[in-house]
Amino acid sequence: MHIFCLEIHLSLPSHSLKEKRGIVKSILARSRNRFNVACSEVDRQDNDSVGVLAFVTVSPDKNIPRRVLEQVENWIYEGWPDVEIVASDISEI
Repeated sequence: MHIFCLEIHLSLPSHSLKEKRGIVKSILARSRNRFNVACSEVDRQDNDSVGVLAFVTVSPDKNIPRRVLEQVENWIYEGWPDVEIVASDISEI
């Protein structure tokens, strides 16, 4: 069994925690539905212009979860043009 995690750091176009929460919740909910991944905001919750999200998936095949997480990253890049991806890292746990 292979467990992969994508940690992605985002620069958000928000000026309040309420605006940030709307953007982050939208990304998380849609990614759960579209890619069947577990996800959460894992750091920098108190900063209204930065978000750190983590996505996790599990598979018996080593290639499938990495490919799914790469698709998640591309989907965020294409779906939210006003959100800048500052850094991302896919690692096997």
